[in-house]
Amino acid sequence: MSGIAIYVEGGGDYTHQKAELRKGLDVLLKAQKDAARLRKIGWKLVPCGGRNSAYGAFISSLRTDAEAINVLLVDSEAGLTNETTDTERNARERIAHLTQRDGWDLTTSEPDRVHLMVQCMEAWIVADPDALSQFYGPRFARNVLPTRRNLEDEPKPDIYEKLARATRNTQKGEYKKIKHASKLLERIDSSKVVQRCPHFSTFTQWLDQAIGGA
Repeated sequence: MSGIAIYVEGGGDYTHQKAELRKGLDVLLKAQKDAARLRKIGWKLVPCGGRNSAYGAFISSLRTDAEAINVLLVDSEAGLTNETTDTERNARERIAHLTQRDGWDLTTSEPDRVHLMVQCMEAWIVADPDALSQFYGPRFARNVLPTRRNLEDEPKPDIYEKLARATRNTQKGEYKKIKHASKLLERIDSSKVVQRCPHFSTFTQWLDQAIGGA
């Protein structure tokens, strides 16, 4: 096994934007990255821009770097059924979701190596209102943010709309994905994301097991 390589949707069109997203995700997943380094396992986060680019890079990696644990991480773009204690069934449902929605052929991938941000990465961001409040300052309207316990049940358009309203009157201005998301990922508490985003919890638990078993 040559290492772990995570091909993730996002990061815009430019190299510096992808570098910023890589930095943000590295901080959010610091526990897993540090565990990998401790076991001398390679760690690579690859922001790919659009979701189709992430899919293409992931599929290509299965051929060109077959010794690595290659992982695909994209937005689900829609709600999913709640996960069960059957991890193999959960993995098959993630594959089925992407096959049906995007028409992707994921038959060459092991199902447990495909993971989803449900319904979008911003669900992770709004899971920690304290971090957002500290970032955006005194005019941040945290009472506008989604309050439901399971943020993966919040429709994607509603998360974007509420995040925009909460930040509109702040000194940093209304939330913009490319401008703000990477910096916020560096600040949010991953334990709070685990509590409110079950698929993030599944993703990090799977990484922990993959690193521990390598």
